[in-house]
Parts: sequence; structure tokens; C-alpha cells
Amino acid sequence: MNAPDTTPVDIRAGVELPAIREEIELRTADGLRLVGELATPVDRPPVATLVTLHPLPTAGGFMDSHILRKAAARLPALADLAVLRFNTRGTSSPRGTSEGAFGEGVAERADVAAAMDFVAARGLPNPWLVGWSFGTELALKYGLEHGIAGAILLSPPLHRTTDEELRRWNGSAAPIVAVIPEHDDYLKPDQAAERFAVLPRLRRVDVAGGRHLWVGESQTRRVLDEIVAAVNPSALPLPTTWPPTIATPPAPPAD
Repeated sequence: MNAPDTTPVDIRAGVELPAIREEIELRTADGLRLVGELATPVDRPPVATLVTLHPLPTAGGFMDSHILRKAAARLPALADLAVLRFNTRGTSSPRGTSEGAFGEGVAERADVAAAMDFVAARGLPNPWLVGWSFGTELALKYGLEHGIAGAILLSPPLHRTTDEELRRWNGSAAPIVAVIPEHDDYLKPDQAAERFAVLPRLRRVDVAGGRHLWVGESQTRRVLDEIVAAVNPSALPLPTTWPPTIATPPAPPAD
């Protein structure tokens, strides 16, 4: 019998690292069934949980939007994180379609609550909300209603979030990080500085060359690095191959 090939492979788009992947359903307080997936480390408990909130479903956002899919594909193995993804109401993906209809970011308040109820029922540790675009609006508007460990905002447009909703975060101890692409379609770094001025404790990360959709492996890695830097910095730097290559220590000097 031939030995298994253990040659390291580059971690790039399409590579799915080992994890326990479970198709799950969430139930909202208004009686809807939302479909999703939970990915957890294979051989150890997670140190924290990413509750991901996808981009605008009416513009093609769903639980498989590429940054969220790659977070679930890589971070359980690379950073000991659980990753929960789900389709908000009325949203479809290969996993299925969540019941209900798009609620303009208002009815989705119940979707966020259903996800957090699931996290609590499973005993998943240290839940961080990770919103992308429209998902950042849900995190900002409703995150403080739950016992979150922190929030990460990827490409926040701030279309639906008011200044008063931003100010509320000043009264929370939960860390909040905004990752702003230089060439964002909706909120560039200078605009973000102005809008987030009412929330001085937010940590803003401006990404040179970044774009709203974070297309390309270099941008994907930068976003995942920023997520891990906030949630489990001891896992940095993230390996770029699997199995991770370990540098061989130099040989001791000869006598």
C-alpha cells in the first residue's frame, strides 16, 4: 500500500481544510426556518466563534459569499475557530433557501437573534459577529442586544445604520473593528473616518488597494488575517500551505 501524499499544498481559493461541517437550521421568533452550516475544528474545541452575516441578498449576497465561505473552509483548522454561516430570510444558496422574504434589514433583527440563540444553545464560546457589507448593518444595529465578544465590520456601507446606533457602541466593552478598503464602492477611508467619528473607540483598519468585494487571494488573506488578529491573535501568522510547513531549525555548530 502506498503511503498517503503529505506534500503541502498552497491554501488558495477552492481549498477546503479539515473541519467538522454540520448542516444546521435556525428558528426565528416569527416562525421562520433559516438554513446554514456550522464548521468547527476536528480534534479540539474552538477558542471562539464567528457568527457571519452575509452581504445584501438582493445584490447576490448569501452564506457562500466568498470571504465567508473561505473563512469556514480555513479558519477552523488554521485558527481554532468555529464558523457559523447562514442565509438570512428569503436568501438562497446551494445549502437551500431560508424561509421568508427580504426585510430591508429590519425583519432580519430576528435572524441575528436566532443565530445567537443557536450559539448559546450549543455552548459555542466567545461569539464574534463578522458582518460584510449589508451584514455590517445587522451587526451594528442588533449586535448589542446579545452577549457578543466583539464585532468585525468588512466593507461597511453605513447606509442603514444611524449615528445614534453607532454611538451606542461607546457604552459597550466589546471590541469593534472596521476593515475599510481603499477603493470601496460605498465608504472609502476618508468617509469612514468622518462617519465613525461618533464612535472613537472603534479600531479602523484601512487596506491599501482593497476593494468592496475583496477579490483575489491577497485580499482574502488580508481580511482573514484581520479577523484572526482580532479574535485569536495567537494563531498568527496564518499558514499558507497545508499541512503547515515548519521551518527546520538550524543545525548546531560543529565542535
